[in-house]
Amino acid sequence: MHVLDASRVVGVVSDLLDADRASALHARNAEEQERLREQHAGRRHTAMLSLARARANAERVDFGELPVPEFTGVRVLDPEISALRDFIDWQFFFLAWELKGKYPAILDQPVARELFDDANQLLDQIIADGSFTARGGYGFWPAHAEGDDIVLAVGGNGERVRFPMLRQQTEKPEGRANRCLADYIAPAGDHLGAFAVSVHGAEQLAARFEAERDDYRAIMVKALADRLAEAFAEYIHLQARRDWFEPDAKPELAELHAERFRGIRPAMGYPASPDHSLKRQLFELLEAKQLDMALTESFAMTPAASVSGLIFANPASRYFTVGRIGRDQVADYAERRGMELAEVERWLRPNLAYDPD
Repeated sequence: MHVLDASRVVGVVSDLLDADRASALHARNAEEQERLREQHAGRRHTAMLSLARARANAERVDFGELPVPEFTGVRVLDPEISALRDFIDWQFFFLAWELKGKYPAILDQPVARELFDDANQLLDQIIADGSFTARGGYGFWPAHAEGDDIVLAVGGNGERVRFPMLRQQTEKPEGRANRCLADYIAPAGDHLGAFAVSVHGAEQLAARFEAERDDYRAIMVKALADRLAEAFAEYIHLQARRDWFEPDAKPELAELHAERFRGIRPAMGYPASPDHSLKRQLFELLEAKQLDMALTESFAMTPAASVSGLIFANPASRYFTVGRIGRDQVADYAERRGMELAEVERWLRPNLAYDPD
């Protein structure tokens, strides 16, 4: 049994310790694994385009007048945890505990209400004693698209940073584009934003509770840190939009959580940009050391409660899934990254439409 998150393990272990529920769990798990096997096999039969044909079907974006940010380079922010609290999306907090229902209606469930009250009581304590601190940065750079690459001008000495992007390569219905994040950057005169934020202190506080054998609060600490990091990303994205293209933005919290606003902030390693190794360039661009953030050898961010990504301003920009990609695009991408093909195939293995040699 593979459980994605520590906060979700309680229900699984509880079922495994009961003979009848364990049998039912095994049956459900086997059924789900068979479904995933069939789904995986079916993906290989989806029609694929050549990279050239996929690029010919790129999204056609109207750039019009391009907004110019108030500054270029990086700004560092150290907001109070209390300022981030209002940006928390509690819906995902309950999903982490595998409780179903929409927030705030879910609070009518006694278990959810108790969990919510415990979380807020602990959050009050964290704010009062300063157990958590938040640190992050965001910035803007002149940018333009070169094919499927986004190229940034960094500093005044002609230095450039290149972010090669991947394009959807499965055949699309008539009228639907094969998207790439580079489609949302103009060929000249545009800008790209980027950010990285983190919440510090969760590991130490959780370790203290674990030493006291209080696993419930140890898990709660990590869940709250994750929610606060996401809240910080929302907070800093709003600030970036005000500094760039929405100076008077005062959205309702529900609008933020529903992503009803202009632009996107895709993260490296997620569906629209599935290559985690691009975080190295992102962290160098943001000078992440000054943010007390780092990357592991597998490009996981530390501290664990961290969020980072790019910021796009174009109204047409949207989230999408790159999905399966062919050998021709992987070879092209490896050349654009300046990496060995085998290394790129390792990082993009879940997206490969073929079995590597």
